Amino acid sequence: MNRFLAFIFLLFSLGSCMDNSSFEENKVIANRSWDYAQIPTFSVKIKDNKAKYDVLISVRHTNQYDFSNLFILLHEKGKGLLDTAYRKEIKLAELDGKWTGKSSGSLYETQYLAKENFTFPDTGTYTFSIEQNMRVNPLTEISDVGIKLLKK
Repeated sequence: MNRFLAFIFLLFSLGSCMDNSSFEENKVIANRSWDYAQIPTFSVKIKDNKAKYDVLISVRHTNQYDFSNLFILLHEKGKGLLDTAYRKEIKLAELDGKWTGKSSGSLYETQYLAKENFTFPDTGTYTFSIEQNMRVNPLTEISDVGIKLLKK
């Protein structure tokens, strides 16, 4: 009986640690060279428009990336949303040059909270696009970018 209760407790403990993301997708930047014309787009199906979501932008870059930040334009489209673009600055390094993201070899991943407690106006398909907005074109050493929605 004690083993059974311990097993049930373990299951509930593991369940509470599960990732609550309702959407996550990353797109590769060809040859780690992000051109202005290359705008990764992500289609998200929303079934619960009453829920609140955190919208995160994921960026993976190499240790050869030349800047400490990344400026992007986040485009949103969908039922009930104005077709808008929000300019965001994503900090990738500290003043001393130390990368802020999680590393795996020479690749670093940063997740940036673009919108907090965001509610969609209706159910249906919404589109997010990420456009690089730096002065350099093409922007090198960015390996991929993505969108992650966390349902609260």
